[in-house]
Amino acid sequence: MAVSHAQLKAFHAVAVAGSFTRAAEKLFLTQPAISDQVRKLEERFSVQLFNRNKRSVHLTDLGERLLAITQRLFVSEAEAFELLQDSQALQTGSLTLAVDAPVHVLPQIARFCQRYPGITVKIETGNTDDSLGRLFSYQADLALIGRDIEDERLLIVPLRDASMVAFVSKSHPWAGRTSIHLADLDDTPLVLRETGSVTRQTLEEEMHARGLRIRPAIQVEGREAAREAVVVGIGVGVVSAAEVGADARVCVLPIIDCQRRLTENLVCLREQQTRRVVATFLEIMAEPA
Repeated sequence: MAVSHAQLKAFHAVAVAGSFTRAAEKLFLTQPAISDQVRKLEERFSVQLFNRNKRSVHLTDLGERLLAITQRLFVSEAEAFELLQDSQALQTGSLTLAVDAPVHVLPQIARFCQRYPGITVKIETGNTDDSLGRLFSYQADLALIGRDIEDERLLIVPLRDASMVAFVSKSHPWAGRTSIHLADLDDTPLVLRETGSVTRQTLEEEMHARGLRIRPAIQVEGREAAREAVVVGIGVGVVSAAEVGADARVCVLPIIDCQRRLTENLVCLREQQTRRVVATFLEIMAEPA
């Protein structure tokens, strides 16, 4: 017997959103309508796809397996839609980028938006693990990640590498210095990114290799939160030199004996590299700055 496309679409939306309410908003339907479609799908095959409680829904093992299939199904549907669009230009559609640091691709995103104003561009920020997770679950078209990677499933476009630097608030005792050594960070209160951050992992490896102590003052999610924590004097931050940006509230200090460099790579799934919207963005990335 055939599987209802509407029921699969409702299931997929709930599975990705993690909520019947958010799935209904995404599909511009009512929550009862979404719930009814999923219930009919489960009843038709006498299966349970979600474990439900009052606050959340979670996929069962069978639901996880079905999600892997619907992810491929709806990516193929999107590809078919793009193929049938105007062959001369990208007039409608969307492009989602999962990035660890938007600064590395903002000029290219601006160029893309100027040339293709009909395309909705969405930027989702997170650490490298988050960005790869979104890419492999088909929630993003491209990912910008902060480390080198080898994976035959991925098309990898190297962008740049940069040294690691520390930064402190203007009121910090180090504000008058021009540089530091890794030893200066030994047992010093540090503003650390969340687990999964390549910057944090690199710093920990460099410190541990020299027998130096990591002393977390606070752990925060994302670079902006790290910057604000440093500005108010919670501790010393560490970041890629390419991501420091201009901020009069902080002083940047090169770590002169840090050997490791932080890399940035733009990646997409090889199976999606010929999609027009993905291929077009990759072409823009290849253009001279």
